[in-house]
Amino acid sequence: MKVFLNPGHSPNGIPDPGAKNVETGLRECDVAKNIAGLVEKYLVAAGVNVVGNIQSDNLFYDSDYPQPCVCAEANASGADIFVSIHCNAFDCEAHGTETYAYAPGGEGEKLAGCINDQIVKSLGTLDRGVKYRPDYIVLKHTDMTAVLVETAFIDSDVDEPLLSAKQDDFARAIARGITDYENL
Repeated sequence: MKVFLNPGHSPNGIPDPGAKNVETGLRECDVAKNIAGLVEKYLVAAGVNVVGNIQSDNLFYDSDYPQPCVCAEANASGADIFVSIHCNAFDCEAHGTETYAYAPGGEGEKLAGCINDQIVKSLGTLDRGVKYRPDYIVLKHTDMTAVLVETAFIDSDVDEPLLSAKQDDFARAIARGITDYENL
């Protein structure tokens, strides 16, 4: 199985760092990048072929943007699955893990379920379940099975400590979810 990883938001936070915890300064772009790097390490150790790990906000095929278009790069990579890694944010009260697929009933839903279940089981986050977003560019414009993982809420007093201190645990859980899917 070939896997393409996409840590969410701009490298180094420019122009868009994604969500941020205003009290601690923890940024989504940094957490996602760290987790994706660890996921890659664990997948490679498990014998999975990681064919890409690109952090980019260029979701719209904008040729003037300085970063590569992640969807085009993923489609050209020959990957079997695409996993975009993010941190959620809402109102400083919401917490938990949710994972998005393009639509119900397909391989994306199965992959999303495997990853979501492993994160919830491993980290004890609130299970917000598998959800569907056919409007998300990384789910709509990728040619392979694709999911977007919202690991936890970066603006939550419940989840932020996990995102700060347990990035390795998130990575292991995502990697296990991917290998669980591979073994279905």
